[in-house]
Amino acid sequence: CDWSVVAPLYAGGFCWTMVYDTIYAHQDKKDDIKAGIKSTALRMADSTPVYLTGFTAGATATLALAGLNAGVAWPYYASVAAMGSHLLWQVQSVNLDNPKDCGDKFRSNMYLGALPFVGAAMSAALLY
Repeated sequence: CDWSVVAPLYAGGFCWTMVYDTIYAHQDKKDDIKAGIKSTALRMADSTPVYLTGFTAGATATLALAGLNAGVAWPYYASVAAMGSHLLWQVQSVNLDNPKDCGDKFRSNMYLGALPFVGAAMSAALLY
């Protein structure tokens, strides 16, 4: 196990999860208040876009670092840039007070993980 690759890859997954899960949590924040649930949506409140921008930067940077440490080729970095662009689009365009929009943005992550996978596969094809 090469921790110089695994640790940033894990951190990138964590940051990505914080973005989509917090957007999801904003769908039912009114119910969370009633039920006494402490969600990231309630914790971040009006500062959510700032937090999510930071998590987006963290996901993009740590996934790129994993690639750098693994010695991958350019397709991986292009896929990570595309993933980061998509996350940034979500953060900048989501209406956190509109449950339908939050749900739509959350679902837009369904296949997003395929981007770095395909980028890694294309990189491997170029290198080997």
